[in-house]
Amino acid sequence: MRLIIAEKPSLARAIADALPGAAKREDGAIVVGDTRVTWCLGHLLEQAPPDAYDPAFKQWRLDHLPILPRQWRLTPRPKARGQLAAIRRLLKQATTVVHAGDPDREGQLLVQEVIHYLGWKGPVSRLLISDLNRPAVVKALAHLDDNARYQSLYRAAETRSRADWLYGINLSRAWTLIGRQAGHDGVLSVGRVQTPVLGLVVRRDAEIAAFQPRPFHVLWVNLAVEHGQLRAWWHPAEHHPLDDQGRLLERPPAAALAARLPGASGQLARLESQHKRQAAPLPYSLSALQVDASRRYKLSAKAVLDACQSLYERHKLITYPRSDCRYLPEGHLTLAQKALHGACRGDETLDRWLGGADFSRRSKAWNDKRVGAHHALAPTGTRPDMSRLSNSEANVFRLIVRNVLAQFYPPLEFREIKARFEILGEDFRAQGREILDPGWKPLFATRDEAPPLPSLREGESASVIDQGVEDRETRPPEPFNDASLIKAMMNIARYVEDAEVKRTLRESDGLGTEATRAGIIETLLERGYLVRQQSALRATRTGAALIQALPEAASRPERTALWEQRLTAIAEQDAAPSPFLDGLIDDLRGLLDAADTQRMRQALTTAQGLDAPARKARPTSRKRSSGPRQTGNAKPRTRRRKVPS
Repeated sequence: MRLIIAEKPSLARAIADALPGAAKREDGAIVVGDTRVTWCLGHLLEQAPPDAYDPAFKQWRLDHLPILPRQWRLTPRPKARGQLAAIRRLLKQATTVVHAGDPDREGQLLVQEVIHYLGWKGPVSRLLISDLNRPAVVKALAHLDDNARYQSLYRAAETRSRADWLYGINLSRAWTLIGRQAGHDGVLSVGRVQTPVLGLVVRRDAEIAAFQPRPFHVLWVNLAVEHGQLRAWWHPAEHHPLDDQGRLLERPPAAALAARLPGASGQLARLESQHKRQAAPLPYSLSALQVDASRRYKLSAKAVLDACQSLYERHKLITYPRSDCRYLPEGHLTLAQKALHGACRGDETLDRWLGGADFSRRSKAWNDKRVGAHHALAPTGTRPDMSRLSNSEANVFRLIVRNVLAQFYPPLEFREIKARFEILGEDFRAQGREILDPGWKPLFATRDEAPPLPSLREGESASVIDQGVEDRETRPPEPFNDASLIKAMMNIARYVEDAEVKRTLRESDGLGTEATRAGIIETLLERGYLVRQQSALRATRTGAALIQALPEAASRPERTALWEQRLTAIAEQDAAPSPFLDGLIDDLRGLLDAADTQRMRQALTTAQGLDAPARKARPTSRKRSSGPRQTGNAKPRTRRRKVPS
């Protein structure tokens, strides 16, 4: 009997539907001929808690730290025991096993750890599916691979899981205990990704709070030229009081020049015109989609991920969504026209855009060399029933289809124009652009283009018909929202000060992964470290205090982004995990040595931030620890909260 183990029930159903023969359900599986298709429910196993290694660790004590397992153990998740038992029973009957986890690091881990945990010693094949439509699944079933080829991917995921446990368990216990000593009643969770993300928000909020607006002044003129009118702006010479961005800091020079301008004339001293072509934006990765959907539709990162999962699993309208790639396989190019015709026929807007597509075009999006375990998000070709989609699902679907459809539109062509006028011996500048061919742009436009400059000729005269001085102020940085925080996590090198690390991180995948970024934001909200103010994400007092109390290295992105590089080396270059884990343990010891009650007390006293919304207390029959609070040795009452990753 062949046993196929899928990552989740929806994938198991898609596999069973693609197998020849009639399918019937049995306990924990679908039977099709001599094949049984069973499933996990996400992770069926998790890292064992500290007290599984030593019962003494059930009590939280600083002198236990760091807790370092010698022989790692997994334990079933409480709600997964029934399905785990079903897989155990099926494995006893199997002659071959097929691993059908999602085609990524975590998908490799969560099925393979079950196979190892249940003691299977026989052959294992690997089934890679990124599209749940029947033709794609049939094709994947015909091209099974040897699971041994993916052992380095498994080791990377296993190493990530162990490293997260070491980091989260030890630092969360340490800072919770010193927090108790400093008067904070509750768990202070620390994670290798969530804490640097919180640090980004806390530091941005601090910049906003400390910001001192500075006035500056701008002078504009409306000019009459040979073929119309335009507005130009004064560029003061360096002898005027300017800031580092060339803004005028004192009003009198602008006011004095404005008083001389009525009736003045000059000439167009220099005209620059450059013809430019701009290709369509690439198809989406998940994070790029989350950024655009947040900006356009005010959707949270989690709402976009949930919509994508539904479009993939329930409606089968898009390919695998948790992708970090923005390119498509070259082999998909010949199938794209049929897929887009199917995807667009259920929607008036998409159908109109389809009419402008030229399928003889080939953009740079089709590139096998840029495709890894996943390709960019794309429509499967299934015709959508838009009446069955929620507003969020419909909007996200249109974005995904639009970005693939745009690959068959011509480039945007425009002429960029820069004009410099000399009037009364002063420099005035104007710039604009003239659209020559809108190409793909109408599919993306949300507002009208600014009117182009009139036709200009270098040396022509210009007369002042109006002028004015505007008094402005510098503005603080914008608070993070879902779009900007996801973008910051994608481009984390911008927030790194060390030049060498910055260069290295420009080539990395950023902070977190496509599959985890939305969850990280939601975790910080659930734990009361962030709050939403309309669309803005702001730190709470507790979140700000935690960042202030931690060593700076624990709240900055360098460490965790470099972690991802080390894990990638394990996955792609078969690097050994042990040097990475040994280095992490050395780091942990240094961080634990920095746990300081006085610093925690000071942070709790001085932290600036918002109040977290009150959360309902969870009923529990567990007795409170009778240990003395002031020693920091008692187990906190809220220990049941999950330790972060």
